Amino acid sequence: MQESRSFFTRMVDELIDFSEHDPELADGIRWLDEQAQRKGVTFYDMVFEVLYRRDVDSRAKDWMGSR
Repeated sequence: MQESRSFFTRMVDELIDFSEHDPELADGIRWLDEQAQRKGVTFYDMVFEVLYRRDVDSRAKDWMGSR
């Protein structure tokens, strides 16, 4: 579990570093940070929540398409 958490944290940190070269990514990171502050959660928790929600929505869409 700890290994997964540290991998996720490193991945997010790399995205933050890369955002110096990508204005659209930088805007998205700022938006995520604002949302995290509003909800009172950490930035990393907010990133996880958004990615998790996207995965769930994508799987639901695929499931609906297969019916």
